[in-house]
Amino acid sequence: MRILFIADIVGQPGRRAAKKYLAAPPDAGGFDFVIANGENVAGGKGLTPPLARELFEAGVHVLTGGNHTWRNREVMGIIQDERILRPANYPPCAETPGQGCSVLASPAGFEVAVVSLLGRTYMDHHDDPFARAEDLVESLRRRTPLIVVDFHAEATSEKLAMFRVLDGRVTAVIGTHTHVQTADEQVSPLGTAYITDAGMTGPHDSILGVRTDIALRQLRTELPVRHEIATGDPHLSGVIIEADPLTGRAQSILRVFDPPRR
Repeated sequence: MRILFIADIVGQPGRRAAKKYLAAPPDAGGFDFVIANGENVAGGKGLTPPLARELFEAGVHVLTGGNHTWRNREVMGIIQDERILRPANYPPCAETPGQGCSVLASPAGFEVAVVSLLGRTYMDHHDDPFARAEDLVESLRRRTPLIVVDFHAEATSEKLAMFRVLDGRVTAVIGTHTHVQTADEQVSPLGTAYITDAGMTGPHDSILGVRTDIALRQLRTELPVRHEIATGDPHLSGVIIEADPLTGRAQSILRVFDPPRR
């Protein structure tokens, strides 16, 4: 089974890059299941119903969340959709809508569980992501061995720790949030694929998707600025995971950066 994970889609350039890649992937084999981090889809922060629909129509099966999940009020109209996830480790109270995990059938009929989690190091405080991950995975494994975790976190150590905690119990632990693709992809002897950060799908002639001049102004002056999404040098970033659908064990993980740098 081939699973494509598309890293943080940033604004219109990111959406265009994702749709272009899904319409004509360089590998003619195609994909059995597509997951994308969608917390930056709407102008760099948040998600809206029309843009979620646009990505689903392009071939995405599940959109995961992050610290910007609630930045666009319109997301409340679609947050109950099982294809749209917010981090599972928000406080478990009635006032927090949506779901942090979902199980969906691939076109071939295999069920895939997707979990969205949010880190705590250098981020706002949330419930313990490790305890929440273990509880969810224990429950999900009763239904399917194919489990992909998007851990949206800042610290590399925290992401690696999640990989160690879930090693052998999930198909993949994929780090997101920093918008910088790391080169540490691996498959453990126990069959779990991992990468510290899958990168950013969007304009790479920028500072993490934001226009360079605006980001530099904020860094140099420490004054508030209104972020604007850059437009130059768009690329899709992510990973492709080959997994055994019967055991859930990952067989390979391949970094994707398309189009390739010259």
